[in-house]
Amino acid sequence: MADKIGVYFDESSLGGLLDIQKLCEGVQKKWSDLCPVVKVHPRLASDEGRSMIQKDIDAGLINAVCICGTSPRVEWDFYKFGEGILVERVNLREQCVLCYADPSGEKVQPGQTPELLHKMANDYVNMGVVKLQKANVPASDQVEVVKRVLVIGGGWAGLTAAKNVAAVGYDVTLVEKKDVLGGAAAAMYKTIPLSYPYDAAHPTGVEKKIAEVTGNDKIEVLLNSEVASIAGAPGNYEATVTVGGQERVIPCGSVVLATGWVPQDTAVLKPLGYGKLKNVVTSREFEAMAKAGAIVRKSDGAKPQKIMFLLGVGDKLVPQEAKEAEAKAAALAAAANKEADDAPKTNFSKQDTCKHLYYSSELTSITALKQANYVREFIPGGVAMVVYEHMMVPGINELYYKAAQNDPSVMMTKGVINDVRDGGDGDIIVVLEDTLLGSKIEVEVDMLVLPTALVPTTALDPILKLKYRQGPAMPDLDLFSGYADSNYICFPYETRRTGIYAAGTVRQPMTLSTTETDAAGAALKAIQCLESANRGMAVHPRSGDLSYPRFNLVRCTQCKRCTEECPFGALDEDEKGNPMPNTSRCRRCGTCMGACPERVIYFDNYNVDQIGSAIKQVEVPDDMAVGGPRMLILACENDAYPALDMAALRGKKWSPYVRIVPVRCLGSVNTIWIADAMSKGTDGCLLLGCKYGEDYQCHFVKGSELCNRRMANIGETLGKLGIETERVQQMQVAIDEYDKVPGMIDDFVDAITKLGPNPFKGY
Repeated sequence: MADKIGVYFDESSLGGLLDIQKLCEGVQKKWSDLCPVVKVHPRLASDEGRSMIQKDIDAGLINAVCICGTSPRVEWDFYKFGEGILVERVNLREQCVLCYADPSGEKVQPGQTPELLHKMANDYVNMGVVKLQKANVPASDQVEVVKRVLVIGGGWAGLTAAKNVAAVGYDVTLVEKKDVLGGAAAAMYKTIPLSYPYDAAHPTGVEKKIAEVTGNDKIEVLLNSEVASIAGAPGNYEATVTVGGQERVIPCGSVVLATGWVPQDTAVLKPLGYGKLKNVVTSREFEAMAKAGAIVRKSDGAKPQKIMFLLGVGDKLVPQEAKEAEAKAAALAAAANKEADDAPKTNFSKQDTCKHLYYSSELTSITALKQANYVREFIPGGVAMVVYEHMMVPGINELYYKAAQNDPSVMMTKGVINDVRDGGDGDIIVVLEDTLLGSKIEVEVDMLVLPTALVPTTALDPILKLKYRQGPAMPDLDLFSGYADSNYICFPYETRRTGIYAAGTVRQPMTLSTTETDAAGAALKAIQCLESANRGMAVHPRSGDLSYPRFNLVRCTQCKRCTEECPFGALDEDEKGNPMPNTSRCRRCGTCMGACPERVIYFDNYNVDQIGSAIKQVEVPDDMAVGGPRMLILACENDAYPALDMAALRGKKWSPYVRIVPVRCLGSVNTIWIADAMSKGTDGCLLLGCKYGEDYQCHFVKGSELCNRRMANIGETLGKLGIETERVQQMQVAIDEYDKVPGMIDDFVDAITKLGPNPFKGY
């Protein structure tokens, strides 16, 4: 418990716009027993400033440090004073001095601190002090880590991940379902260029990669093997693997999921002639022909002279049932504020409706270019026609596209398929519309090659078979695609199961080149997981955080909200229904804390009482007409808080009537904070967090979305208090939308001001 707090003001970061001496006097008057040291330094973020603080610690004068100056996102690693010393940062620069917009419109001059600005700063300082008062030093929950990584899948991604893990010195067990390694790469004749000059396809080199893995003493390869179950938590998993019909238990610390893809059921290609016309083949079948050494027609065994590679499938391959079901699921989800997964399920499989077929992608585009070049190699004088709706060749692949453009045997045109019919003698007539010339045309070809859709293996079965309270499968992206869920913007390798990292085409469609990078990244994250769990630290996104949720089970009512709402499956349940934490699975988001109606869940340095007490430090005027309104902003530390900082640093201003309280995630917001603030007379509360939905940007995946669902409970609470529900709102903001944040705040303040004072004001 922090009972001797040193409060230090950084003069250099405040630009002479605050009366620091007056703030010091306020601290000494209000917190005389709690804050024995209150000092000002001309430049606190210096060796001299840090030394001053360290001397006070060494002398036993203080056991906690409150830094009043810059944002906690600035010089975050400078103010560290060893184990046992809590540090709180009070953001007086970005979110007080720089953002202050005086209601009179006058610019604040140095040495002339407006009373409203002083009150703003004073509130923030008091909030910082009480947050330290209500915090404890986190006690890490260290585990004895098994320094072995389990890699599931022996294709390009799995082989690459295994190599990278072993190269750092860790043991690897690689589990492959088939009796050979190599996966899809072993079935390829060539790959798109992986190296300079990036203008010609070449052999994959998978044989060399296989040899490097099988010849490595750090890597154990299990063929004809499948994972039967995975129990435990990061650092101490127990994987039961079936090897040759026998079960074997393999302890491991982390897992790389690299089980790849399977081709989509070809029945869905019937509208394009597949199955009816013998010489309509998939790109996978065409690749197999090249691998076997001859490209021939199925109908007569002859070499085709004119081959069309079709990318512009338009709307042809989307079953009407899938369209209707997806629209219904989305409508129901929106109406009930639920995830699409909560909507009624349809009777068709994810494999039948894989969204990858709805559009032309980078992968289908460059595969068509590669296979068009096979025509020149295998059929001298043959012509390859690539018809595309969208040609996608980002990055270095543009060089490969240009090489194909310059090849006289490759013809390319824009077009969307309208019809495919029998042309007689095994030939095929393809009807195209929306061509470059704008007219509908008919083209007769000897063979038609259709793109092969990649269906991730996670869409078919629960590969991992996890023994988690939330089920055996990895949460996937949505109802139709089945790709392992991850935060594509910030944390591309992490799945929603801590310690388990997806790599390659089980995560999204990608080339061998991209897969190489992806697998290396997943391998490094698997190693980071072992190193962090060994020290009791969070892996991501709060890397290094030693705190973890604690439970006062005496008051637990076994409502199961915490175990159900945890986005990461960190909580199991005992036979009585009490939550059983697995600390190394935890991402420290606090969603369980926000979900608990009895408020029995807490972190040592982040808890309901701490934030609630900090909110109570905001001085709320009894008369809005005299002292102005007061609004609270609970800002997510990952997107909203940085956006606010960036806005202020770029000269943006906003209303001085708001007070910003950073929270780990909006999912951690407990309704009692809002109820207490409103019953105290606070005029409004804005919950400012990450974007949620299909293209979510929430670092904790579901935090903002869960908060939005809880808004109904908040509205019910406000209704009981006799307060308008409009006084509490949730808004979404991305980290790069800093220019929009001031307007969002001012619009909120204007709307609340028009409502008039909170009925509880003055009580």
